[in-house]
Amino acid sequence: MFDVFGLGNALVDTEVNVEEDFLVEHNVAKSLMTLVESDRMAELSAHLEAKPHTRCSGGSAANTIFAVQGFGRSAAFTGKVAKDEVGDFFLQDLANAGITVNTNARSDEGRSGQCFIMITPDAERTMNTDLGESRTLGTQNVPIEHVANATWCYIEGYLCAQPDSVQAAILCHDTAKQAGRKTAITLSDPSMVEFFRDNLTAMMGNGVDLIFCNEEEALAWAKTDRLDIAIKELQDIAPLSFVTLGAKGSMAVEGTSAKAADGFKIEAKDATGAGDIYAGAAFCALLNGAEPVQAARFANFCAADIVSRYGARLKSVEDYAALANRFTA
Repeated sequence: MFDVFGLGNALVDTEVNVEEDFLVEHNVAKSLMTLVESDRMAELSAHLEAKPHTRCSGGSAANTIFAVQGFGRSAAFTGKVAKDEVGDFFLQDLANAGITVNTNARSDEGRSGQCFIMITPDAERTMNTDLGESRTLGTQNVPIEHVANATWCYIEGYLCAQPDSVQAAILCHDTAKQAGRKTAITLSDPSMVEFFRDNLTAMMGNGVDLIFCNEEEALAWAKTDRLDIAIKELQDIAPLSFVTLGAKGSMAVEGTSAKAADGFKIEAKDATGAGDIYAGAAFCALLNGAEPVQAARFANFCAADIVSRYGARLKSVEDYAALANRFTA
């Protein structure tokens, strides 16, 4: 049995310090996140591999699953990688944390997904991301037994951009429902809602038990500029939703009730990964018996911490345990 099974894109995040001249010389758009093809990623890799760097497994759902494990619950994850060194690192990094990984979700060809995070002396972060073989995640990669034996099945909304991944998500959702398990999805990004709404709808099937989204995604889903209307739309889809509001905190929407949980004052440095750790923290709090608004408060605390530092997730499961120990309900 697992507490949470996650399905999502598998990426390895590599942080490396570079000079401004490097970005100019290699035609990298500063301070942006740019999706690139594998040949471009190989070119950048050749220029960056000799520089000191740090790496960790990443991807939105993978970050959430890492948080679930770090906060003391059991977790499994499936995302597709290639049979290369980057893929080996991704699987081993999760396994070292105690997460059950699907080692059969691998491709004999291509490159594993990777994100280069280039940090210039002014502390600006420039990201180039290649989804690699995670684009080809399909139904053949879904470990049915993992899904059927997890309390929660958590699906990354970014999967809606790839037809094969949509089918994998649908299979996970249906398998969980048939096994009497709970299902959850994150809307991931307003652009996913805008351009792939039909795919997201298909991934949710006849409904999910929990939706994670931020305010902008909720408004995009409801096609409104009023949060109260957006919340009513969410109430029609799932019995429980968490809507993050940035520095203001978040909303726990349960049934016809919407309760606010205040945020925590911090010096924001990097918002990357805030929604990922929020979801992981909320899952763990709910699994530990917390009411939704209490879960939202703990999740706010954890998201504030990740925003106060650079990087999409904490480095080790021990760091998550230490973070949870600092929380005062």
